[in-house]
Amino acid sequence: MPVISFQQVSKYFQRHAGQLLLRDRLSHLARRAPRERFYALRDVSFAVEHGESLAVMGSNGAGKSTLLSLATGLCSPSEGTLIVDGRVAALLELGSGFHQDLTGAENVRVNAALLGLNRGQVRERFDDIVEFSGIGDFIDEPLRTYSTGMTMRLAFSVAINVDPDILIIDEVLGVGDHAFFAKCFERIMEFRRAGKTILCVSHSLPTLQTLCDRAIWLDHGRLLRTGPVKELIQAYTEAADATVAAHQ
Repeated sequence: MPVISFQQVSKYFQRHAGQLLLRDRLSHLARRAPRERFYALRDVSFAVEHGESLAVMGSNGAGKSTLLSLATGLCSPSEGTLIVDGRVAALLELGSGFHQDLTGAENVRVNAALLGLNRGQVRERFDDIVEFSGIGDFIDEPLRTYSTGMTMRLAFSVAINVDPDILIIDEVLGVGDHAFFAKCFERIMEFRRAGKTILCVSHSLPTLQTLCDRAIWLDHGRLLRTGPVKELIQAYTEAADATVAAHQ
């Protein structure tokens, strides 16, 4: 049984009328005129099996981030059926759930709890989280004293140590310096070797080819193609080159 299943999933947003005077807005509401819908995803179907690593490819605006937001539960589909079976750790906007006035240690405990760990599990993994982040000397300092890189390293360390069933990655592998990047990449590869499920978005095609078995290609919210990652990377690159050549 798949651990992630999208069945004819669509996600749309209502287009706003923009800046209106109060009387015009009230008149617009009174008429109850239907607003135009913008489909970020339209009728997308695919499944990810247990232990599979799936790349999500597409240009900017293709719907990749919307798809990941649905998979992580940050929003719900407008149409269709979505099933996610297992604990999810999402490497999306690292540090977005942290509070600047709390210490690093306090943020670790709060963020780990939000990711589903109980107090005992947080205590067991706290030292590993801090050690992996490499910022132990500053762990009891307020987050507002951290650099952006330090905050991202701590957030990555929390997410990667919750032992998820499903790891969702969105363009965060540039965290920290080269040494920390290498450590992060190796930890993700450990997840893959351990049979964890990975859903990954990246504009780095070599990264996708290394991390993933299979890929889906989104274009303007629609599923254009699915298949082995190497095959889709070649097709995607050829399409991009053809587009560039057509505009020269």
